[in-house]
Amino acid sequence: MENNVKQIHSFGQSIWLDFIDREIMASGKLQSLIDVDGVRGVTSNPAIFEKAITSSSDYNADIKAAAASSKTNEELFFKLAIKDIQNACDLFAGLYNEAPKGSDGYVSLEVSPFLALDTEGTTKQALELWKAVGRDNVMIKIPGTQPGLPAIRTAISEGLNINVTLLFGLPRYAAVAEAYIAGLEDRLAAGKAIDNISSVASFFLSRIDVVVDPILEAKAEKELTGEVAIASAKKAYEIYKQVFSGERWEKLAAKGAKPQRLLWASTGSKNPAFKDTKYVEALIGPDTVDTVPLETIEAFRDHGIAADTLELGLDNATAILEKIKTLGIDIDAITQQLEDEGIEKFNKPFEKLLQAIEDQKAKV
Repeated sequence: MENNVKQIHSFGQSIWLDFIDREIMASGKLQSLIDVDGVRGVTSNPAIFEKAITSSSDYNADIKAAAASSKTNEELFFKLAIKDIQNACDLFAGLYNEAPKGSDGYVSLEVSPFLALDTEGTTKQALELWKAVGRDNVMIKIPGTQPGLPAIRTAISEGLNINVTLLFGLPRYAAVAEAYIAGLEDRLAAGKAIDNISSVASFFLSRIDVVVDPILEAKAEKELTGEVAIASAKKAYEIYKQVFSGERWEKLAAKGAKPQRLLWASTGSKNPAFKDTKYVEALIGPDTVDTVPLETIEAFRDHGIAADTLELGLDNATAILEKIKTLGIDIDAITQQLEDEGIEKFNKPFEKLLQAIEDQKAKV
């Protein structure tokens, strides 16, 4: 009987692990997730690194070694992170090089969350991190904020792989897909190859329901709880299929361009009333990625059901989003609020992380 997690891949979806630390690589556990569960990539974020660096002594020697040569704690952090990302990239290199080359095996590293609303700062740091990691299968994460859009376009035109993070709303997702296509067109116009660029657009799920569900319950619409995020994701996939077809896209595809895959993020259930594999099960479908926390991978391995579900119930998804409008729920305002909170959710652990590095330096 094939492993439940591995089965997801047979429906055209890649499972990436939403976690990184030195222990998981050194112990062989990450290699086992690749071999046993068919995990095909890794994503990281400031909160994940904060946990990795503050909860173990694995980084102490490197903090000590890099302290003198680092002007700031942020610079020191990126030295630690880059080493981890390079090691993970090397673990996934075989997968990345499998034919068709570059279809998977990516490891994501995020620009500083302090730059989320700074176009120029984001662009500059994305290019610096790309060069510093020096691996073809790294993806630089840029938040899909309004100021992030021009940075995404420039980074793509410079030949970087980009993971656009922190997406909650459909209009913003459409703007991100546009930035990707425009970046490819810019690069092509400059006479450069576009067949080696890969990108994903990370759509955050469970956090939408965390905000919308209490409103629905207050309006006595309990049967809609836990449904809005999945409905939004299904609509996003509809947009994806429209954008990556037709004449404009075909011109790029003819030069080897790859569609920017949708990536489902925040797929662990935050509501204990829901099945712990709910968000993973609901959105399995071709040419997508799901980045999953370790405990959700373990839950799915144990009792998850893999089936081609992404395009089921599209009419129902449309109806759900229409219904919440008639209930006076402004989903655009909610997704903007979630984006603002999302930036804050990464700033806080990043501040904590820099403080932890400061404390560590004092100790060593």
